[in-house]
Amino acid sequence: MATDTLKSKNTGAGGVSGVRRLLLDNGALTALIVLVIAMSALSGDFLTTDNLLNVGVQAAVTAVLAFGATFVIVAAGIDLSVGSVAALSATVLAWSATSHGVPVFLAVVLAVATGIAAGLVNGFLIAYGKLPPFIATLAMLSVARGLALVISAGSPIAFPGSVSHLGDTLGGWLPVPVLVMVLMGLVAAFVLGRTYIGRSMYAIGGNEEAARLSGLRVNKQKLAIYALSGLFAAVAGIVLAARLSSAQPQAANGYELDAIAAVVIGGASLAGGTGKASGTLIGALILAVLRNGLNLLNVSAFWQQVVIGVVIALAVLLDTVRRKAGATPVAAGTGGNKGKQAGTYALAAVVTVALVAATSLLHTGSSSGSTRMGLSLSTLNNPFFVQIRAGAQAEAKKQGVDLTVTDAQNDASQQANQLQNFTSSGLGAIIVNPVDSDAASNSVKSADKAGIPVIAVDRGVNNAQTATLVASDNVTGGELAAKTIAEKLGGQGKIVILQGQAGTSAARERAQGFANGLKAYPGIQVVAQQPADFDRTKGLDVMSNLLQAHPDVQGVIAANDEMALGAIKALGSKAGSSVSVIGFDGTPDGLAAVKNGTLYASVAQQPSQLGKIAVDNALKAVKDQKIPSAIKVPVKVVTKDNVAGFTG
Repeated sequence: MATDTLKSKNTGAGGVSGVRRLLLDNGALTALIVLVIAMSALSGDFLTTDNLLNVGVQAAVTAVLAFGATFVIVAAGIDLSVGSVAALSATVLAWSATSHGVPVFLAVVLAVATGIAAGLVNGFLIAYGKLPPFIATLAMLSVARGLALVISAGSPIAFPGSVSHLGDTLGGWLPVPVLVMVLMGLVAAFVLGRTYIGRSMYAIGGNEEAARLSGLRVNKQKLAIYALSGLFAAVAGIVLAARLSSAQPQAANGYELDAIAAVVIGGASLAGGTGKASGTLIGALILAVLRNGLNLLNVSAFWQQVVIGVVIALAVLLDTVRRKAGATPVAAGTGGNKGKQAGTYALAAVVTVALVAATSLLHTGSSSGSTRMGLSLSTLNNPFFVQIRAGAQAEAKKQGVDLTVTDAQNDASQQANQLQNFTSSGLGAIIVNPVDSDAASNSVKSADKAGIPVIAVDRGVNNAQTATLVASDNVTGGELAAKTIAEKLGGQGKIVILQGQAGTSAARERAQGFANGLKAYPGIQVVAQQPADFDRTKGLDVMSNLLQAHPDVQGVIAANDEMALGAIKALGSKAGSSVSVIGFDGTPDGLAAVKNGTLYASVAQQPSQLGKIAVDNALKAVKDQKIPSAIKVPVKVVTKDNVAGFTG
């Protein structure tokens, strides 16, 4: 798949210098080998067929995006919009096929055309509008994401079953996303190494003015380059949505950075003129191996970001060292011993297999006697979920359970990867707090197929069988919140509702409870309902905007305390005086606001109890004991009158 190589100015180097040159010219491959060996030595769960296939699946979307980004970076450009374009393309496919009855084949064509169109707009703005690539693609990042949200109304759209097979396996073991990744990699390698446009990319990246003076139609080539990037982004979006069984308007958020990182780690230069598809593939695999291995080692998701950042910095440093050492780029198709490079890859594979086989002996007979479980939380940036983790960890310690906790960071794709890692590790049970109730279904089905019981906590999983759902009675809680605000306002007044994250059962059930409760109070007028995604900052922004249109609002119901606290910040001195705010969850910050009077009430859950009960029932499921299909934890309205006696 290689399309360019780096040749030393000093070709007569001897033994040590030759080894040094080999390592410099194949730094990404060397790093991948070291990572595989290290992870094999540190985790007995890493070196299994299922887990290695997981790594391939988890690398697939990033790799396909990165192949498209390689075209742009080789041509000395940048494309920050690929993640948003991927989400838009998938949303267009799902929306057209399910909501408007467009035949699936035509819907796929429409999705791909959407990606190409976005790329052409980028190319036009850059080539003819003379906008810097950073600015043009940054604008498209916002436009594409906004269009995805507009088309989907902010909610996930179920993916057509015939296209969802892209997320399945062939023969029951070979993942289709891996095949798509390999196919798109071969296409990228062919374009870079065997086509006129590929040679044009290297010429433009090497020296754009020289390319123009030599007769190359640079502007037209840029249109084609960015169109190719958009096409690859569309394919990546379709594969991602197929894995999640739904088109998520917020999917692939931040993936453009992973794609660029994969290209840079693979040896390309952001200055342009160098880069190859095989290097990009290796870069994507490095990121996937890192995340997979760190998940298996129970490393915090926050530290994972630190590690990945260090790896990117080291990759760029290696590129600098390589250039200072005298390596010079050779234009695609004009040099580089491909036979020698193939031999390098073959030798690397042999060395890796030998060393990995040796390190695997470290784990022979070392299995622990304790029950192993995994807990995947939607986020740990919210105090409510931090309390769930605390309750789960305390119960696990009490029961002698080895509990691994991961943070999905509100990314449904990342959570799918984590659940796949848990399944391939052969855990006794899995506890999941879904980012999105639809997106978790395929991963839960895989765990169920592997005979691993899955416990859902706080939010349910749609279209998949779980052993039980441990959750607060969200509908009843919503009704209590509506009753509390109505009684506070004397049955008359204008209120706004801050909704939770679309697609989650908690948001849906609480909204249903709000609606049910308000039916008994016709004098209460809901002047606006807007999602703020359970986030304090978004709660602040949304409430600030709503106040411009409804300055006379008298009450706010928020689907969690974080959004309520954001609303309080937006209301300023009005909070607790002329405007009453109701939250949901009973988090420490929420209860503190109840005490000082800015938050009138919180419909308090018992998050630590949710975590405790989830672990307890997961242990029962492991032992094949009968457990109920749903366990509802009571909620309680906490006001200033009873907050002192509430323990959570």
